[in-house]
Amino acid sequence: MAFPTGFRLLLVLGVAIPLIGCEPTSKPVDGGVESIALAGDDFDLELAMGPESRNRGLAGRTSLAPDEGMLFVFPDVDVRSFWMYGCLMDIDIAFVDPIGYVTAIHTMPAEPPRGNQEQESSYQRRLVRYSSGYPAQFAIEIAPGRFAELGISVGDRLSIPTERLKTLSESAEAD
Repeated sequence: MAFPTGFRLLLVLGVAIPLIGCEPTSKPVDGGVESIALAGDDFDLELAMGPESRNRGLAGRTSLAPDEGMLFVFPDVDVRSFWMYGCLMDIDIAFVDPIGYVTAIHTMPAEPPRGNQEQESSYQRRLVRYSSGYPAQFAIEIAPGRFAELGISVGDRLSIPTERLKTLSESAEAD
């Protein structure tokens, strides 16, 4: 039985349209890039999902473009603290809870590098710790001053879908 052209087109569209947008979201990988909109600006954030990459963070880098940074992902929720170990530039950090609320924001200035005669333990003791204040599962580091420019404050809910946050956390490695 032959169907009229218009009916065939409707049949094809009726099958195809429900499938649009049903592709599974990509599985996050350590060192990969997550594209996220923060206050309407698009950012490409490198994923730090394992112990090594979370410990290394942005250490050794001398600059960040206004639309790039790092997303630290932890498999659990806890009060977190970061420091500027080996960091050569100022960095903004926002701690984020499991459903996307900002628990703390800091602009972390670069610390003087470890001196030639300075012991490792002395260097670590002098580094300022920046706390999440409340339990957090994520941290976002971007160029200094960007959170203020974007108008993002403590208590704001970021527009990252909760399901994506869950997928990210489920893919993170334990320390």
